[in-house]
Amino acid sequence: MKRATTLKAVSTRHALWLGIAVLALGFVLLGSGLDLGYVIPRRLLRLAAIALGGICVAVSAIVFQTLMGNRILTPAIMGYEAVFLLWQALLLLVLGAQGMGMLGERGNFLVSVALMLVYSWGLQRWLLRRGQGDIYVLLLVGLVLTMVIGTFTQFVQLRISPGEFAVFQGMSYASFNRARPDTLAYAALAVGAVCLVLHKTLPVLDVMALGREQAISLGVPHARCMRLYLALVAVLVAVSTSLIGPTAFMGIFVANIVYALAPQWRHRSTLPMGCAVAIAIFLVAQLLVEHVFNYKTTVSILVNLVCGAYFLALTLRGRALS
Repeated sequence: MKRATTLKAVSTRHALWLGIAVLALGFVLLGSGLDLGYVIPRRLLRLAAIALGGICVAVSAIVFQTLMGNRILTPAIMGYEAVFLLWQALLLLVLGAQGMGMLGERGNFLVSVALMLVYSWGLQRWLLRRGQGDIYVLLLVGLVLTMVIGTFTQFVQLRISPGEFAVFQGMSYASFNRARPDTLAYAALAVGAVCLVLHKTLPVLDVMALGREQAISLGVPHARCMRLYLALVAVLVAVSTSLIGPTAFMGIFVANIVYALAPQWRHRSTLPMGCAVAIAIFLVAQLLVEHVFNYKTTVSILVNLVCGAYFLALTLRGRALS
């Protein structure tokens, strides 16, 4: 029985990656005219952004849900992406679009990561310790935090010029068109470092999934590991948001699809499968935007429509079962 389950999981994983290869090939070549001078190189850059963004969204969501011990909370719901957008709005207000150019993409990225780490520390210090046992309290507080930060961001938007507002609007929607080679290089280094740390500590993460008391009884320094993993989640959210923009409820959708497909909940299985599912969703959404809707909609709208509806259904079902 166990062998049959393992074989089924391997077949599912291989089929998923084969589907991604087909989607990626179609994304790069479909309608390109085999233009190796401009079209295909640009699409390869966007494909790299899709891959990095998918890895960030999937890994951050699965790790965050492991730490919180539930399937509803994700970094986006807890206000991480809202903090990033608030920082971008304040940056435009203080420095303007030209000032952001002087700061540079690398400087903006580093400061964004630092702010995410501070916010992550604040969540762990004042909120998660008190409300970890109550999913709905965490969900409510997370949504309120997101709304409050978002409202303050809207207040800042009213103070910036129309040109700067257009720049900010471009950051507020998930898009792969803003990918640049230097940005992708910084993002790849950050994601590679995070994945390396996670790979070396996967057994610890599996123990963390058992809960605080069980982890402590098994010799895991729970508080220190919680700070480490929340910091890694903050880095991944900062990378994905600065690279492709906010993804809202996509993390919930990806994580729960993985839980349904994976034969076991060990992170050695769930994390790679989550990356594959997220990349596939991004590729499908981008292909629909380009070849079905003819750019009359955006990736953000498609992803948030599907994933937001799934989040609502998941929340209502969980409430009914309780």
